[in-house]
Amino acid sequence: MSHTLKSKTLQELNIEEIKESNPLLKLVQGQRIVQVPELVLESGVVINNFPIAYKTWGTLNEAADNVLVICHALTGSADVADWWGPLLGNNLAFDPSRFFIICLNSMGSPYGSFSPLTINEETGVRYGPEFPLCTVRDDVKAHRIVLDSLGVKSIACVIGGSMGGMLSLEWAAMYGKGYVKNMVALATSARHSAWCISWSEAQRQSIYSDPNYLDGYYPVEEQPVAGLSAARMSALLTYRTRNSFENKFSRRSPSIAQQQKAQREETRKPSSVSEHSLQIHNDGYKTKASAAITGISGQKRQSVVSTVSSSDSLNSSTSMTSVSSVTGEVKDIKPAQTYFSAQSYLRYQGTKFINRFDANCYIAITRKLDTHDLARDRVDDITEVLSTIEQPSLIIGIQSDGLFTYSEQEFLAEHIPRSRLEKIESPEGHDAFLLEFKLINKLIVEFLKTNCKSITDAPPRAWGGDVGNDETKTSVFGEAEEVTNW
Repeated sequence: MSHTLKSKTLQELNIEEIKESNPLLKLVQGQRIVQVPELVLESGVVINNFPIAYKTWGTLNEAADNVLVICHALTGSADVADWWGPLLGNNLAFDPSRFFIICLNSMGSPYGSFSPLTINEETGVRYGPEFPLCTVRDDVKAHRIVLDSLGVKSIACVIGGSMGGMLSLEWAAMYGKGYVKNMVALATSARHSAWCISWSEAQRQSIYSDPNYLDGYYPVEEQPVAGLSAARMSALLTYRTRNSFENKFSRRSPSIAQQQKAQREETRKPSSVSEHSLQIHNDGYKTKASAAITGISGQKRQSVVSTVSSSDSLNSSTSMTSVSSVTGEVKDIKPAQTYFSAQSYLRYQGTKFINRFDANCYIAITRKLDTHDLARDRVDDITEVLSTIEQPSLIIGIQSDGLFTYSEQEFLAEHIPRSRLEKIESPEGHDAFLLEFKLINKLIVEFLKTNCKSITDAPPRAWGGDVGNDETKTSVFGEAEEVTNW
């Protein structure tokens, strides 16, 4: 649809009422949620009366042009103060005394915007797996409607990393330099690569393989946590590097606290060699089935686990079949180490994630990533699209990024006419864009001082509202976290 809603105030929704259907909203403090009357998605599907969540800092100036649009990554929220907190504050990159800073939650996210957790007006239940495909362009169109309703005349700069960088590129390509004055994109790409698409698929298959997935029609309180946890573990490995993990964990054992926690979670101590072997074999596997099998006799355990009868197995054996046994006392068993700090950390991250995300939302957003292609339905050659991005642009890449490679950032900088490329030397891989706060702050401050001079040189306005946290604080939605305890 065209922007016929310009300057029209959107209805604000009652967050407390929405929390009844979406308990994850409690994780985001201080945001607002508005109802957008209508949007035609890229697919042609029309969505009506759908929510978009956002959070702001600072005040809009008289010209309504001092706007910084911050775009969050895959599992982020509108709360920039949480995941990019060290960049938010007076005289920092995101300066609320000079800029009106806004972050709008992408569709598909469980943190307030239109998503699988949204109630479908027609059915009275959550959309779940029937949630329509929403693309990066759809996000930008929906977010533009919200900005128009707030009276924004133009955007001083749009800034985002990873998926947020995709939105930044689309903002610049869709609306041009007349509306979007500048652009900063970190660790992103002009189109989602085959490598990234493959990782998205592997993560979705982890969710699908969970018996509790139920084609996506699972109760919210009984979602496929094992599959979602495994998906998050896989994703985490793509966000970091081999050397990063080796330096942090090597072959070390988990901390005493983590070992004690693991011991508390064990249902019982093994009483036989077979039970001891079973415990090692299934370490980290937590389901009702494994709990039911633990501790029962070997004969009954075999009948529970096996779908092949003893007569079938014997009749199908050849003359070379042998029968073996294991013996010994449990107290004398001293197996080689099988539980390491790296495993403990991944399990912790998986558990942390299932408490803050939804499986259908994860599927919806990874599909959104896969659709990202600046050239789609525009031109055949993606360099032609990049050449139309005329705004001054800062492209920031990470040398060790194995997901959105540095060569992809070089490609962007090579074909965006007024771009500057900066490299982050960090062993942390893709997640460096959420960890290297000081360098990123410095680069963005310098860029804004050069390209938004009238705003950065303007007298500051008093801002007494909330600002970001420092980098020592654990983040709910970002990656700032001490890992030496594992």
